[in-house]
Amino acid sequence: MNEMKLAAGKRRRLRNQLRHTSDARQFRRLLAVLEYDRGEPVSSIAELLGVSRQSVYNWIERACRHGDPGDLLDAPRTGRPAKAGEAFDTVLRVLLILPPQRFGYHAHCWTVPLLRDQLKRNFGEEYSASTVRRGLQRLDYVWKRPRYVLVPDPEREKKTRNSARSEKNAKAWRLAG
Repeated sequence: MNEMKLAAGKRRRLRNQLRHTSDARQFRRLLAVLEYDRGEPVSSIAELLGVSRQSVYNWIERACRHGDPGDLLDAPRTGRPAKAGEAFDTVLRVLLILPPQRFGYHAHCWTVPLLRDQLKRNFGEEYSASTVRRGLQRLDYVWKRPRYVLVPDPEREKKTRNSARSEKNAKAWRLAG
């Protein structure tokens, strides 16, 4: 069933790395190797982790080769090239300085949907809401909910004076009664 037995030192390093890793993929790989070392069949490990049996065999082989937990890390990937570059950040910075009314929007402050719309007008490309939010974060902008500003009540002074008088009258009435 299980023809692999890890040396005590290798097993200790793998367990230590399992406790301290923050990478979910490496955690899954370490767990698979340690479970196989405990005697679990590959098919049940693969089913438990939601991967193919071949993946589990590949991880075991990589771990046995050197016993270094770093062997189970993902290889660095370049990923998809960023759509938003320096020009995006510059336009976003300028947009945030100017009010949205200047561009024909009926709003007093910028929102992510308004910024997305304006960026589409400027660049001819659609940017996701998360791309715009990441751009705002790069530029150190923090969003806060706008407060409603109410027109001051011109009758407020009269109302507060009357309420203060009625309070005095109520005290005087209680003392007299």
